Amino acid sequence: MKKFYNVLVNTLIANVTTSFLWFALTFWVYLETRSVMATAIIGGAYMLFVAVFSLVFGTIVDHNKKKRVMLASSAITLGAYLIAGLLYVLFPKADLSNWSSLAFWLFGGIILIGGVVENMRNIALSTTVTLLVPKDDRAKANGLVGAVQGVAFLVTSVFSGLSIGFLGMGWTLAIAITLTAVALIHLLFVSIPEDKIAHDPEFGNKKIDIKGSIKAIRSVPGLMALIFFSTFNNLIGGVFMALMDPYGLTLFSVQWWGVVLGVTSTGFIIGGIAISKFGLGKNPLKTLLLVNIGVGILGMLFTIREFWLLYAIGIFLFMTLIPFAEAAEQTIIQRVVPFKRQGRVFGFAQSIEAAAAPITAFLIGPIAQFGLIPYMNSPEGQAQFGWLLGSGQARGIALVFLIAGIIGIGIALLAFGTKAYRHLSTFYQKS
Repeated sequence: MKKFYNVLVNTLIANVTTSFLWFALTFWVYLETRSVMATAIIGGAYMLFVAVFSLVFGTIVDHNKKKRVMLASSAITLGAYLIAGLLYVLFPKADLSNWSSLAFWLFGGIILIGGVVENMRNIALSTTVTLLVPKDDRAKANGLVGAVQGVAFLVTSVFSGLSIGFLGMGWTLAIAITLTAVALIHLLFVSIPEDKIAHDPEFGNKKIDIKGSIKAIRSVPGLMALIFFSTFNNLIGGVFMALMDPYGLTLFSVQWWGVVLGVTSTGFIIGGIAISKFGLGKNPLKTLLLVNIGVGILGMLFTIREFWLLYAIGIFLFMTLIPFAEAAEQTIIQRVVPFKRQGRVFGFAQSIEAAAAPITAFLIGPIAQFGLIPYMNSPEGQAQFGWLLGSGQARGIALVFLIAGIIGIGIALLAFGTKAYRHLSTFYQKS
């Protein structure tokens, strides 16, 4: 467990770096463009890249030692951030802040690539839990991973807003580059004992092993259904990804919005610590579905009035529940899938689940920008939905959250009645 804790510390450093620059980029894009559509495209592009490359990442994790994968991920991320810093120096600020210019998308795209490659490290971390932690303690270990991610989210959400607000994008990039270098150097001294690579001859050495991934998943009753259920959840998650920051920035300045995200992200830590202490119960799949019902209820209610405290409390509760959902899926896969196949299974799951979010983000940005927001600001929209959503400049976004929450609850309730739920629950208990 000591070695696992060392890996967690390094993960904290790496996650702080990636989250810091990701939040900063999102804030900077919205403040420079004032466009919901631009932030939706940036967020959707990130998830799209994750979806495309996770299949490759998963196979790479299975075919290499885990520390080597983490080192390669950190090195590529550092290289991407250095290139982004060079672009920031070379291009005029007017071009970088104009979302119709090539410079804007090149700059944002390079930063996104650095963040996307970090996901290869996260897949490796999921398999490292299996490598270093006994199976009965993995739910609690996944809770610690969630708590560490929460600490990273807390730190970066506060300091990203402050950094953009007071220092600007240039110094923010410089800080991210420095932290990435620190993470890479620290990782050189972290020990992950792995005598040999656990090859699986049945699935060969393909770089993109879709067939092998599907075969490994189908060998576990109900596991494919779990992945597709999480994919539907990410359709709902795409709504949050596209609209949560624009809504928050209508209620707060960028500096205060960063502080609000930092305070509410203690929910991640609280949720992760609760899991590390109490676990996920006898059936993590049941826990996962109940959590998604809770998230749906929050989606319906936390923007029902344009009141900053209601929104902040809703985000806090949302962030408290998220570690339970993530830890549940991780724990199930770590238990029911053999270690030598876990990289490609985690990669396939991440790819399919991530593919859903950009679909929603790309759709919801234009719909909100050109449809629902103007409609809810019109006398007709206020007459039809004002009794439910109240008044304010972001009632169109609130309507989107309400619809997304209703859909999320319906999907979770339907999942409880499926054969896949019963089969996977039984298989998990017997593993």
